[in-house]
Amino acid sequence: QINLLSPAGSPSPYYAELGWLSSDSSLNLPNADSLWRTDRDDPVLTTDQPLVLTWDNNNGLTFRRTITIDQDYMFSIYDEVENKTSGAVSLFPYGLIARVDTPDILGFFILHEGPLGVFDETLKEVDYDDLQDNSTETVTSTGGWIGITDKYWLTVLAHEENKTIEAAFRHSLSSGRDRYQADFRSAEPVSIAPGDTAGSKTYFFAGAKEVELLDGYTESLGIDRFDLAIDFGWFYFLTKPFFYALIWLKDMLGNFGLAILGLTVALRLLLYPLADKQFRAMTKLKKLQPEMKKLQERYADDRTRMNQELMELYKREKANPASGCLPILIQIPIFFAFYKVLFVTIEMRQEPFYGWISDLTTPDTTSLFNLFGLLPFDVPSFLTIGAWPIIMGITMWLQQKLNPAPTDPIQAKVMSFLPIIFTVLLATFPAGLVIYWAWNNVLGILQQWLIMRQAGVKA
Repeated sequence: QINLLSPAGSPSPYYAELGWLSSDSSLNLPNADSLWRTDRDDPVLTTDQPLVLTWDNNNGLTFRRTITIDQDYMFSIYDEVENKTSGAVSLFPYGLIARVDTPDILGFFILHEGPLGVFDETLKEVDYDDLQDNSTETVTSTGGWIGITDKYWLTVLAHEENKTIEAAFRHSLSSGRDRYQADFRSAEPVSIAPGDTAGSKTYFFAGAKEVELLDGYTESLGIDRFDLAIDFGWFYFLTKPFFYALIWLKDMLGNFGLAILGLTVALRLLLYPLADKQFRAMTKLKKLQPEMKKLQERYADDRTRMNQELMELYKREKANPASGCLPILIQIPIFFAFYKVLFVTIEMRQEPFYGWISDLTTPDTTSLFNLFGLLPFDVPSFLTIGAWPIIMGITMWLQQKLNPAPTDPIQAKVMSFLPIIFTVLLATFPAGLVIYWAWNNVLGILQQWLIMRQAGVKA
């Protein structure tokens, strides 16, 4: 159970407020202390039964608020005002989300936690510490939304999509405590003629950042680019399709871990022509290694001449040492997109794989240093190098053995340490990402081995 919000006056206030503003200070408007009436004996808001509240200012204005809620905690609030006075009244609808105290955040550069919004189809993110320095940041937009996000949870206010709003992110000190606020006010007033009733509609969301849910609200309620509340990052064009592919494969295969394996196979097939080019280039270099070694020995004391002879050899045999770089560069955004999917989507949270992996979004908790749990003692976190990172390191080492060794001895020595370095490094990464990398290595080894067999090169 998640307790996301708390009212003003509680130990950790985090709440939303909606209402009306006026340039006429003599108007009596409802505020946080106003006592509203309901026409029901059981004023409980449910998905089946809306809640209607009424407040009279005793000066000819009656305020009525109708609140509905769906099963995913999207509130729809319709505020209307009945004008029984003899003159027209102009009011500005407003809304705010306030949070007292800076929450504990991961502080990881690939994830935004804090105030954010979409204004004129553009995402704006503001860090807590930046807001502390600048106090206020304002923006004007037609439609859009504004709110505050945690890693998996979100609070948002969205005004009517065709209305212009003046929005702001604010920071202040309240009794020595940091207070953050995301708010909007309609740029155009709602004018209510004598005897008329007029109103304004606002959506308030307080729930989990589920991709399909937020996309659904964009379709059904017109909340502009609501999915940007999930930090898909620079590789949005890859990350989001990867997510939907994993969801589809999970429904087909019954497990997110199997979905990762399946998507990896699909990506290998998609990139097969590039990988084939890379492996054939490496195979050609592997075939030339005996001649390259002879040149290195012959010109061991003259590196300039050795490099010239090597270039001549490459030119004569039509081999290009750099031809294998492009597929590797393409793998970088794919790897990062996988990482983002595992890191930011709540759908992946607490999803198990087979065996000891109970959560694909957290590191493998087994350790080599207690023989993966066979020895009866716990291992310090900095010594936690699990079975899957070791499997990944072994596959990386095997794949490296299929490749031609670098001509530079120092470079060759550095390359030989890479599997160990990556094993230690990836021990702290989500298990799902390590599984993807290990499986991707295995598929690469199989493809490269077959190409080498066809070329008559000993693998």
